[in-house]
Amino acid sequence: MKKITFLFVSLILLSGSILAQTQQAPQTPQVQAKKSLVVDGPFRREIIEEKEPVPYPSVRESDVIWYRTVWRVIDLREKINQPFYYPTELMQSRKSFVQAMVEAALAGKLTLYDTDTDEFTTELNPKDISARFDAEDKVQRRQRMDGTDTTVVIRGEINWGEVQELLVKEVWFFDKHYSQRFVRITGICPIRVYNKELNTNDEEEESGEKVKQQLFWVYYPSARKILANTPCFTGGNEMSQASFDDLFIKRRFSSYITAIADNQNNRRFESYTRNDFERMLKSEEVKNELMNFEHDLWEY
Repeated sequence: MKKITFLFVSLILLSGSILAQTQQAPQTPQVQAKKSLVVDGPFRREIIEEKEPVPYPSVRESDVIWYRTVWRVIDLREKINQPFYYPTELMQSRKSFVQAMVEAALAGKLTLYDTDTDEFTTELNPKDISARFDAEDKVQRRQRMDGTDTTVVIRGEINWGEVQELLVKEVWFFDKHYSQRFVRITGICPIRVYNKELNTNDEEEESGEKVKQQLFWVYYPSARKILANTPCFTGGNEMSQASFDDLFIKRRFSSYITAIADNQNNRRFESYTRNDFERMLKSEEVKNELMNFEHDLWEY
């Protein structure tokens, strides 16, 4: 009898431990659409999937005579930047920039970095992405018709439309070997813009306050292959699809500068300007400086 009681208690403790581990296990977000069972069109699209990114020309440190680090923001709500933003739903034919990055990270093809710094010092576990999007399963208390309380589990889903900005870190430099000024993107950080939620009586309500949250950093050189194989919709002709790498290399986006490297902790413009108008003027000032530097080296 004692053996039976001991075995019964052991089974209860073991099942409770397994249930606790199951509830605490991180949720893996669903970021990939179901594959089509047929060829949806007159042919199968394979060209862009085999495309290789155009390699950068080699640069020696001794040839660089001018170097500047710049941070800029790409507002995905602008019409020219919408190829990075859409689709906000899972589709078979194409995906947004953040969908491509998250999918590659979950597949083990790309390393994401934490946002504690923009120097790529801490790797981010892809399984923590759901928490960054507030897309984890949530348990809420509900009341039945008979007045008794019960709990329901609400499945979390990533709202891709909340990623409305991209923070880009890039370097501008002049190479005397080529007698040319270059720009290289080093990192991209998606920014989530959402309404802050307040917990009231075991329920969550939107407060109306907009919050911006940096999700993760992507080291651009290691992501170029993935971006070169990811098509984006840029116009009415679906055969003229470009890749995300094409858009970045050809600078086919609109942005504004938010910070430059300086001797005071690389301050953002908002830390020493009074309003949006002054920040805009500062951004245009730095933009003109970058554009005019190469021209000032020549005589006409």
